[in-house]
Amino acid sequence: MAKTEVILTHNIVGLGGESDQVKVAAGYARNYLIPQGFAIPLTGANKRRIEVLKQRRAEREAHEFNAMTELSKSVSKLICVIKVKAGEDGKMFGSVTAGMIADELKHQFDITLDKKKINLESAIRTLGEHEVALHLHAEVKSTLKVRVESLTPIIVPVAEAAPAEAKTEKRGKRVEKAEAAEEKPKAAKGPKAEKKAKAE
Repeated sequence: MAKTEVILTHNIVGLGGESDQVKVAAGYARNYLIPQGFAIPLTGANKRRIEVLKQRRAEREAHEFNAMTELSKSVSKLICVIKVKAGEDGKMFGSVTAGMIADELKHQFDITLDKKKINLESAIRTLGEHEVALHLHAEVKSTLKVRVESLTPIIVPVAEAAPAEAKTEKRGKRVEKAEAAEEKPKAAKGPKAEKKAKAE
């Protein structure tokens, strides 16, 4: 397969950054990189453009580094709250992924962050607070606090003392019923006694 050398004018993942001189397949350069404006052919005139590209790359990288340093300082103070569906016992349905965290950062704090920069060893599957590592730049790393909350209220098991109190109340009510039953016959005797008094 024929190879050709080109100078990259844009940062291309897996290939190189702008101003890099790389060897690629001739067809890839001819059909994709050069028509899209991602690279220029390696010629004497274009070699002189390398210095301009290097300067532009240095400025872009410095700007990115400063922006990500500022972002890491502000993100470390934030707590991102993610609400998920969970069962009554507090077990989550599904899990929290890097994409969900990126969406919530955009929604809650208006911070646009690529989900590839959120480094989750595995998806979050439990409720509560979690620390998530962020790789914002090659030299800038930070952490973000993520609080996972349930959309449905968790029912806390009732303590043993509550049923005992309920039983004592029921017993008290039974005693009241017995007293009420005793009062009824007396009340019934009362009117008969009045009738007898009237008859006399």
